[in-house]
Amino acid sequence: MSTMLFVNLPVTDVARSRAFYARLGFRFDAMFCDQGTLCMEVNESTKVMLLCRRRFAGYAAGPVAEPDKAREVLLAVSAESRADVDRQVDAAILAGGTELRPTEDLGFMYTRTFCDPDGHGWEVLFMDPASIPQTAVD
Repeated sequence: MSTMLFVNLPVTDVARSRAFYARLGFRFDAMFCDQGTLCMEVNESTKVMLLCRRRFAGYAAGPVAEPDKAREVLLAVSAESRADVDRQVDAAILAGGTELRPTEDLGFMYTRTFCDPDGHGWEVLFMDPASIPQTAVD
């Protein structure tokens, strides 16, 4: 089993992406950043590589999806509380993101979603396992 996850996403403007994600509180690993690439740290073992579209196309070895026309992926990240979900998504919208779908509150799970300036979908969720409804087993 792998010990790290690298998610690669194409972006149209690396500087714009850096400014957007920096406003959300993300840090970047300077060792893997240049004019065409950002390495955004989600946590110690998860990184998101934001690559200029041309560079991404070279790695993808095929056509690059247009995220504003069709959803290629929905990236879901956990939050520590409902308030943290709201804080993160509100910050994304204030930084230029857009709401993807309405807030969903299932009691045990609370989610909000947004799209970044390139149209990539993100879901921020808080789940309280102690609140998951228990079902009877026959």
